[in-house]
Amino acid sequence: MALRSDWSRRTCSMARGLDILGDPWTILVLREVFFGNGRFDAIKARLEVADSVLTKRLAGLVESGLLEKKAYDDGGRTRQEYVLTPMGEDALPVLNAVTIWAEKHLPAPSDKAHMYVIHSGCGKRTSSADTCTGCGERLTAANTSWHSQSRSEQPVPLSTAAVRKEAAA
Repeated sequence: MALRSDWSRRTCSMARGLDILGDPWTILVLREVFFGNGRFDAIKARLEVADSVLTKRLAGLVESGLLEKKAYDDGGRTRQEYVLTPMGEDALPVLNAVTIWAEKHLPAPSDKAHMYVIHSGCGKRTSSADTCTGCGERLTAANTSWHSQSRSEQPVPLSTAAVRKEAAA
């Protein structure tokens, strides 16, 4: 899903990655799905985004292989929710890096406007996007929580494909 032009065939890895992840709405949609918020109406409400913008970003993330649609029953009506694929889970360090960088360099507009990356294994806040700076363990969606003070008093465990598969079994 290109922003201005198709960078998917560029020789530069960063350009190819930005072809998919370079749009702010895309990153925010992924944030919502990592938080376990994968239903269209819930994402729309949280992001305050237009239907057309959200529809385009979700379609691009599905087409790119970062998300997949899963059917669920909404009181007799089958609807779709969006869940991470393993490829989508691999984008976690990118989202962690943006969060850590912003917390370090950009002032928050309020005390509640902070978000921290927490390694669930040792319970420590980390300043690295892919490795816990407290214990050295590699960060994954299964062992990472985000503490968004505007959402919850406690860190929120991230959604993973493994958790969804276990819940469906």
